[in-house]
Amino acid sequence: MNRNVELIVSQGRVADRTDGALRGARAASDALGEYLGQTPIVVGSPSPAVTDDWTDALPAAHETLTGLKGALSTALDAERTPVLLTNTCAASLGTLPTVAERYPDAVVLWIDAHGDFNTPETTASGYLGGMVLAAACGLWESGHGAGLDPRQVIVVGGRDIDPAESELLSSSGVRVLAPSEVTAARVAELVSGREVWIHVDWDVLEPGYVPAAYRVPDGLRPHRIADIFAALRDQVRGVELAEFEYGDAEVPSRVSVELILQTFIALNR
Repeated sequence: MNRNVELIVSQGRVADRTDGALRGARAASDALGEYLGQTPIVVGSPSPAVTDDWTDALPAAHETLTGLKGALSTALDAERTPVLLTNTCAASLGTLPTVAERYPDAVVLWIDAHGDFNTPETTASGYLGGMVLAAACGLWESGHGAGLDPRQVIVVGGRDIDPAESELLSSSGVRVLAPSEVTAARVAELVSGREVWIHVDWDVLEPGYVPAAYRVPDGLRPHRIADIFAALRDQVRGVELAEFEYGDAEVPSRVSVELILQTFIALNR
């Protein structure tokens, strides 16, 4: 990845069911901004978390999602490499369609404990964040575009996937790497020299490093993410870092912020 980075931070609620992710996105963006010597572009204004259904969360997030799409497009037009610090994975509803348009041959690494490949017909929770990747691949209409080829998507570290969601992933051609299969060499082999867009939901990690709202045991260690970043840095066209839950009682937030920064540095050397 080149050093011509554009930091973009999401500060508008996008289906947030907890209050920590907006604060986490801001804290991480501030740390990266200090490291890079730049002021992040802020999209949206915070509002309280609500446990709502996707049918309510989606229209409520329209302004923020549109703003993220605009900020991403502006960065790409300026030939800058976007690094987005987002509150929830659902924020990618506003970014992935643009990625698909600008980089149609790119591999999307969805580094996440979840597949996020449910649809309105399969979701049991009604959570918008669990449906974002399926929307970007055109399995349902979000109103924010699609165009992503599921055969170019790799879910890295996926281990908490619903049965119906698993069937959709398989039938659509999405490859899923369980944590035991994840090495930088294996990921690089699958990417095979192509351009890459990377999305990281910090719940992919073993709990205890970077807190996320949804904790899933048996995850990756942080060095695995850094190793992947380092192996692919020349191919990366953009990064999204999502779901850092600031204010966790067990893990000091300053420690998690430092870990996020050190992981990013592996990409930006």
